[in-house]
Amino acid sequence: MTERRVVFGRLAWTERVRLSEILRREVVGGVLLLIAAAVALMWANSAWRDAYFDLTQFTIGPQSWGLHLTLADWAGEGLLALFFFVAGLELKRELVVGSLRNRSDALLPIAAAVGGMALPALIYLAFTSSTPGAGQGWGIPIATDIAFALAVLAIIGRGLPPALRAFLLTLAVVDDLGAITVIALFYSDALAPLWLLGSVALVILYLILQRQRVQSPLVYVPLALALWGFVHTSGIHATVAGVVLGLATRVVRDSGEELAPAERLEERLRPISAGVAVPVFAFFAAGVTVVGTSLATIASNPVTQGVVVGLVAGKGIGIFLTTLVIVRFTKARLGDGLKWVDIFGLALISGIGFTVSLLIAELSFAEIDPQQGFAKISILFASLLAALLASMVLLPRSRAYRALVTREDRDLNDDGIPDVYQRTDDGGNISNP
Repeated sequence: MTERRVVFGRLAWTERVRLSEILRREVVGGVLLLIAAAVALMWANSAWRDAYFDLTQFTIGPQSWGLHLTLADWAGEGLLALFFFVAGLELKRELVVGSLRNRSDALLPIAAAVGGMALPALIYLAFTSSTPGAGQGWGIPIATDIAFALAVLAIIGRGLPPALRAFLLTLAVVDDLGAITVIALFYSDALAPLWLLGSVALVILYLILQRQRVQSPLVYVPLALALWGFVHTSGIHATVAGVVLGLATRVVRDSGEELAPAERLEERLRPISAGVAVPVFAFFAAGVTVVGTSLATIASNPVTQGVVVGLVAGKGIGIFLTTLVIVRFTKARLGDGLKWVDIFGLALISGIGFTVSLLIAELSFAEIDPQQGFAKISILFASLLAALLASMVLLPRSRAYRALVTREDRDLNDDGIPDVYQRTDDGGNISNP
């Protein structure tokens, strides 16, 4: 009888080490993101709120190049381009040498991400169908904020098996690609063909330079900045430039090369993305004034209802059901010690849609449109609610998680590598593979 394939099983040791480093950096970034958002909310609802909004609308940049933008715009299109560049690097790595390189392994996270984007969008449209103009925000509840989610996971799921954390990370990376595709296709301005062709030419030049093994930042930095400017002027949201460059970067090491360009760039830029770019964007985007607005008004708004139900129920149910169907269809089984309630808790955490959701809210509604404020308030509330519900599901399983981690981390020979990643000879002695 053929042994059933295991999903959410033990990670390879190299993947586990790499995952631990990524999670550490993202958790720190998630904490900074929460602090930045909290400061923005308090300031926007204080007696000095006019100063906050004056700051967000302060303009800077060359007018002749069409780059005389507000600080909020620079944060949304400039700093988040770095965030999406790192996401593009991560996705390229997963596709070429990581967990998505094999179709059988890639099916589950990709399908789960699609299910977790489609259902929230449909739920949002159902709630807003009778409200003119509200439907354009359908992209708001489709995103998962990996930094925020991992920060919450560090608190409520400290012993969660690495395989589940890796699944959440991979799902969020695919989710980011889906979100940036939605932004490019549905939330762009009228296209300027010449600038768009210029952008394509710059991407081709980047690919040629990668193929020729050019490494100098004196070449790549001006090229990246030029591509960002071309994409911005073309009418496509400038963050698209980031993910395109990430996907165009080489991820396979040459002989004798310690790190491939994608690995080297990700190692250098991830701390800046998670620790600076995303928190600064959150500071400029999360400041919403609720003074003078009743809770009843907020709760009864169709945009609020669509975003909250879409993020919390849509993401959770969409990811969980899709995962369940794929696992049953492929006749796979869960890793040892795991239950379906663990997958459901992880799916609920995916309902934390902060950074990209705020970005799409700004693209969906004009700044003077009250719907933008309702959308942002609902994103904040939904993210907190998703975290609370996930904690109610995962915390009761803490003892089981600790037992799994204890068993998997046992290191009898004290060499820094858990015994489960090493061979055992006939005498019961542990030896390196």
